[in-house]
Amino acid sequence: MQVHSVIGLAISLVLGLIGLTGAMLSFEDEIVAALNRDVAHVEVRSAPVLMPDALVALVPAAGKVGAMTMSSEPGATVRIRFARGEGGERSSVYVDPYDGRVLSAMRGEGFFVTLRNLHRFLLLPGNGNGVGRQITGIAVLGLLVLLISGLVLRWPRRVRSIKNGIKTWLKPNLATPGRPFHWSLHSVAGTWVLPIYLVSVLTGLWWSFDWYKDGAIWLLSSHPAKTAPAPAPRGPKTGAAAATPTLSFDKVWSTFLADQGSRYAIATMQMPNGAGAVMRVRSVAKDAPHEEARDEFRIDGVTGRMVSAERYNDKTSGERILASVLHIHTGAAFGLPGRILFMFAAALMPLFTVTGFILYFSRRRLRVASKPGRRHAVGLVPGE
Repeated sequence: MQVHSVIGLAISLVLGLIGLTGAMLSFEDEIVAALNRDVAHVEVRSAPVLMPDALVALVPAAGKVGAMTMSSEPGATVRIRFARGEGGERSSVYVDPYDGRVLSAMRGEGFFVTLRNLHRFLLLPGNGNGVGRQITGIAVLGLLVLLISGLVLRWPRRVRSIKNGIKTWLKPNLATPGRPFHWSLHSVAGTWVLPIYLVSVLTGLWWSFDWYKDGAIWLLSSHPAKTAPAPAPRGPKTGAAAATPTLSFDKVWSTFLADQGSRYAIATMQMPNGAGAVMRVRSVAKDAPHEEARDEFRIDGVTGRMVSAERYNDKTSGERILASVLHIHTGAAFGLPGRILFMFAAALMPLFTVTGFILYFSRRRLRVASKPGRRHAVGLVPGE
């Protein structure tokens, strides 16, 4: 009981914040799509759509272009996302694919970027490279301990109690006032959401700790971990050799289309994060089972050479699980009912924060007021 209480008090506020923000992120894609519905499509015209480099050249400069999302649907606008600014912020615009005219900035993007950073990194400096990532990771590990210890505390001590206690486990006693009401609400609600929280913990740790992610890849992937190639020896450069190579969206797009043709539904070309010429293309096929079932291509942005191709249909079952971590984490892997259940479970996290604090301080008050040997007579649950 002490382990459950101490850990709960230490991380309950962080968990409450993670749960509340997670619930708000559950239907982000649908909300953003609704906010930008009027600029998601333009009237289909007989003129050919512009190539990516031409679109980039026509867009007013708002920073370096970091990614471009194209759709195979006729009349669908192109989304151009600019690279992160000095403050770490991103911005995107919708562009007419026929004439490169900017239709609108992406509505809702800034709000959800901030909300996601709050959910993952608590808005602390450094984001994914800062201390916020470790704090949320430790809190999620603590939630795993709370789930296990809470189950142990509720587990019946006798076989007869198991047969007679199913109703007590699953139905809260709302008729009793005060502490018994809070205890029943805390424990019964925790029993109902325990499987959902367990899935959320096992998938959420993917973004918190590299050792956990590497371990999951080692366990579920049939491919060995990839190591970065050794850098070429550096020497003095002059003239054209000293110039930074110009990466071409057109060459990458042409190579991608030569491989995929009209099979893709949506594809995103992304500039390399650091130095290098290899650009990444993530695409979702028209017959993909869900939006996270992506094919991934790495294409040289200077020569247009295909460096590697990883297709979702070629993945093993374990690799498909790895590719669908976010899909599982949000409950989307279980359909719309799953997303709704995961959203409500996340929204319930502040309830455990509030009832946990109430139970802790009321227990302390009762222990002080109780006499030796009469602890249960003042409303404490056995084992407290």
